[in-house]
Amino acid sequence: MRGRGDTSGSDCTELLPRGYRVGDWEVTEPIASGGWATVYAGRPADRSGDGSAVEPAEVALKFLPTSGLAPRQARKVAETARREVELDRRAGHPRLIRLLDSFVVSDPDRDFMDGAIVLVMERAARSLRDLFDAGVAEADVPRLFAEICEGLAHLHGSGWVHGDLKPENILLMADGALKLSDFGLATELTGTEGTHGYAPPMGTLDYLPPERWQAPLGEHGVEVRPSADIWALGIMVHEVFASAASPFPGATPVARGAAVQEYADGRARLRIDGVVPPFWRALAIDCLAPTHADRAAHSAESLLARITARPPQPRPVRRPRGTHALQVTAAVCAVAATVWSHAAGEATSGAGDEPLGRLKVFNAEDYCQDRTDRHPQCSLGLAIDPLQPYTIDNVVPTRVWHGDVLAVDCRLPQGVPIIDESAASSTQWYRVRLPAGSSGSSAWLPAVRTTDHPRVPDCPRTDPVP
Repeated sequence: MRGRGDTSGSDCTELLPRGYRVGDWEVTEPIASGGWATVYAGRPADRSGDGSAVEPAEVALKFLPTSGLAPRQARKVAETARREVELDRRAGHPRLIRLLDSFVVSDPDRDFMDGAIVLVMERAARSLRDLFDAGVAEADVPRLFAEICEGLAHLHGSGWVHGDLKPENILLMADGALKLSDFGLATELTGTEGTHGYAPPMGTLDYLPPERWQAPLGEHGVEVRPSADIWALGIMVHEVFASAASPFPGATPVARGAAVQEYADGRARLRIDGVVPPFWRALAIDCLAPTHADRAAHSAESLLARITARPPQPRPVRRPRGTHALQVTAAVCAVAATVWSHAAGEATSGAGDEPLGRLKVFNAEDYCQDRTDRHPQCSLGLAIDPLQPYTIDNVVPTRVWHGDVLAVDCRLPQGVPIIDESAASSTQWYRVRLPAGSSGSSAWLPAVRTTDHPRVPDCPRTDPVP
C-alpha cells in the first residue's frame, strides 16, 4: 500500500458498506487506502444458508477500481493485478502473502465499483510500519530482518524483484510471522541471464536506489535489479534503530532523493545515525552501497547468513515518534543531524574587519575526533541561512573539521533547531569567518558543533544571511 513519497496514483476514497458482498466474500471494515487500491477486511459470505462460515475466517480484500480511469490507466491497474496473481502462482512461499482468489466486480448500481478487480489475500494483523511506530526491542530485530531476507531470497531466486519494498508492504500475521506483500510493482527478471527486468517508473521515493532516480525510461519501462530491494532493506535497517528516520537528510521525499544522488555521485558521505549498533551499521552500509555493482555483492541470501550467524546482543532501541508533532520534530532533527555532508551555494560577506570572538569546531563522532588527516568523511558543513531548512543548496562549499579554530562575529539565538550525533540539541548559531581563499567570507555554524561559548553579541535581526 501507499507509503511516504509514493508516486503510484490517487486514493480511492469512496467506502463500501459493511456486508457488501463480492463473490463468496463480504466486506467487514476498511483497513487501508493506497495509490490504486483500497483494502478491506473480509470474511466468507454465508454460502450454506444456515449461518455457518467457510474457512479462512478472515481475509483481506484488495479492490482495484477501474471505473472512470482513462484506458491507459485502466490497463495499468489490470497489469498490477496480473503481476500479483502471476507471482503468487509461480513464486508462492511462506514468507510471501498468499493470494486466495481473484475476480472482477459487476455492480452497475455503484459506478465506482463496477469493473473493479478484487484480490482476496491472507489477513495480516498489522504492518511492519505499525511495529516500527510502536517500538522494536533490539532482541527482535534479527528475527524480523532474517524473515524479510528469507522472503527476498526466495523472491529473487524465483526470478522476481519486489520493486516497492518498505515497512507498509511487509506484514505481520496473528502468530507474529512476517510476510512480504503488495506485489503490484513486482518485476520478473528477463534480461541476460535473468539479471534485470523492466517496470513502470513508479514506487516509493524514500526507498528508491540511486540508479532509479536517473534511470532512462524505455518502451518497457525502467530497468530494475534485485539490488533495488537490497537498498530498501538498508533504509529499513536504519529506520528501525533511528526513530524511523532516513539516513538521507531532507524535509520531503524529493529532497531526500536529492541527498541520495549527492551520495551516489561521491559529493557526500553516508551518515548512519550513531544509535545504530555496529553489526547493523555495517550491514546497512553494505545494503546502501552507492552503485548496483557494489550492492550486488550482498544478496538477500548472504545477508540472511550474516544475520543468523550473529550471536544475540540485547540492547534497547530508541523509541520512535509517538505523535504527529513529535514526528515533525524528529524529521527536522534527523535532517539537521546528517546534513553536514552536503555542499552547495556561496555565503556572502557581512562581517566586520575584526572578529569579536573565536571558537573551536567540535565533531561528536568519536572516530572523527581522533583523525588528523582531514578525511572528507569527517568534514562538517556550514550553512548559508540558519533560518532555512538544510538542503543541498543551503550549505557553503567550504568544509571544516574537528579542532579547526574559527573567528566569530555574532550569535543567532533562534535558528533552525539542530541535534548532533550525541543527541545534543540547540537553536543557537554562530556567524563565523571562512578561511582565506574560500568562496565567500562568512557562514553559519550551529552551536552543537562547538563546546565553546564565545561572548559575542546577538546578530542583528536583519542579518541572518551573511
